[in-house]
Amino acid sequence: MSRVDRYKHIHDKSKPVEEKNGFNPRKEKNYTEEPRNSYYQEQEPLNDPNQYFGQTEPTEKQKGFSKKEKKPKKPRRKRRFSWPKRIALFFVLLIVLAVGFFFKGKSYAENDTSLPKEAIETFNGVKSANGANNILILGSDTRGEDAGRADTIMVLQLDGPSKKPKLISFMRDTFVDIPGYDANKINASYALGGADLVRQTLAENFNIQTRYYAKVDFQSFEKIIDSMFPSGVKIDAEKDLNLDGVDIFKGSQKMDGHTLLQYSRFRKDDEGDFGRVRRQQQVMTAVMGQLKNPLALLRTPESLGRLVGYMSTDVPTSFMLKNGPSLMLKGGGGIERLTVPVEGSWSNQDVDYAGSVLQIDLDTNKAAVQSFLDQ
Repeated sequence: MSRVDRYKHIHDKSKPVEEKNGFNPRKEKNYTEEPRNSYYQEQEPLNDPNQYFGQTEPTEKQKGFSKKEKKPKKPRRKRRFSWPKRIALFFVLLIVLAVGFFFKGKSYAENDTSLPKEAIETFNGVKSANGANNILILGSDTRGEDAGRADTIMVLQLDGPSKKPKLISFMRDTFVDIPGYDANKINASYALGGADLVRQTLAENFNIQTRYYAKVDFQSFEKIIDSMFPSGVKIDAEKDLNLDGVDIFKGSQKMDGHTLLQYSRFRKDDEGDFGRVRRQQQVMTAVMGQLKNPLALLRTPESLGRLVGYMSTDVPTSFMLKNGPSLMLKGGGGIERLTVPVEGSWSNQDVDYAGSVLQIDLDTNKAAVQSFLDQ
């Protein structure tokens, strides 16, 4: 036997069994060998010597911590509401409450059936040349002996160049020219043509332009005073007076609405209309001065609303809310006053159809009015 043949049987035995059976794993396309599990492949290196002794304490990675551990964030401190914001919020709330009470008082007056309601008059108001919105204030008593005539005529300036409240009082017996009519007492202009004719009369004689008007009945005045000052208005009466069954004694005292009205209207003495105008200004000073009282300020917005509801006026509510608070805070002492006719510019005269009148120096009074209003 040759040498090759001698080892042939050994070569045949050494062939893989799979090849003998016709199976070749390298040629099978659909066959994928799954990796065998290895203990050493799955386990991580034993860095901790304690693990050799059977301890199973989890590693930092197993605990969920990263190598670089982040420090927990400190909770943010809530910012406290600063004092300026608190103060601003407080004033906003005060304004909202004041507006609410204003409309409450206005609604009460408009629905009060105990007093007659006056319709809004046609008033062709004009802004003053210096930009001020002057207000014509008229006071009358429908029950009085001069029913139909304006018992009180004033012009109030709130937003003039000086930014100071200014008040001009006209004595009702002042003899002036009335547009479209014969010359007469100034208060006759209201009876002849209403508030708008009074406006024209003031413009023609004193060059005063008024933008708005406000007419208050004296019965409404009493209710307004009583609502603002339930315990009365403190005032120093000039003298003993008696009017409409009311006795007023000289000296300091508190007056309710009715008593205060009679005190301001009295003119049956030697001073006549001059004394009455002075007392009207005294009453206004006392009322405005006591508005600074905190308790009165709390009632003022509602009382102002009642005043607006009771009177006949075309003054916009926005104008009142804008200028009213400053007027109240300044009080009566902050109002500058002028009475027409000015001192030394008049004389008493009798006119057949008008009775006793005050004949005035028109140029002197016109100049005084223009200077007073900064026109």
